[in-house]
Amino acid sequence: MVKIAPSLLSANFAYLASEIKLLEEAGADMLHLDIMDGCFVPNISFGVGTIKSIRPLTELLFDTHLMISSPEDKLEWFAKAGSDIITIHYEACTDLLSALKRIHNLGCRAGVSINPETSAEVLSPFLDYLDMILVMTVKPGFGGQKFMEDQLPKISHIKNMIGDRNIEIEVDGGINFDTASGVISAGADILVAGTAVFQNKEYKKNITNLKKHKGE
Repeated sequence: MVKIAPSLLSANFAYLASEIKLLEEAGADMLHLDIMDGCFVPNISFGVGTIKSIRPLTELLFDTHLMISSPEDKLEWFAKAGSDIITIHYEACTDLLSALKRIHNLGCRAGVSINPETSAEVLSPFLDYLDMILVMTVKPGFGGQKFMEDQLPKISHIKNMIGDRNIEIEVDGGINFDTASGVISAGADILVAGTAVFQNKEYKKNITNLKKHKGE
């Protein structure tokens, strides 16, 4: 069954500890942590200090998505803070292979993300070094954007590229009860969802329905 990674950016940060507990009880498979620096993307979110402070609160996997410039210079920060998966952008990294090896050496799973305009073919040289591929189905940096349906063939193509390798496909951007079905059919293993999980504070119901890819 598909995994659900609620985006922590949609949580109420005034009650972050209780929000995380509720997500865990609701059946979330991991927490998606969007790190934005105001440089690689035109927004700023949170950083190492937040991750370190919430790490003792849950045993959920921390799925850390670095939307930052020169991520290879900061990998150790996020590994030490408690990240389990570190995903870096193909577009932001000058030596991707070295960075992926470094992530593994730090004891984390390694992921790479590609923006909507980036071809799946750029991933070919790195497939044997990846644990996860994150396909952006919106432009990175802001929540609430409309899902880009033209990215579905890319997801399917990446699924074929992976073959029998143990690489999960994660999809982030505009995921809701209407778009989840197509994304899952295309080959996604993990759905990142913000509003769809947090709406009406019905976390368990929303996560269950996303896994069934249906609304009510």
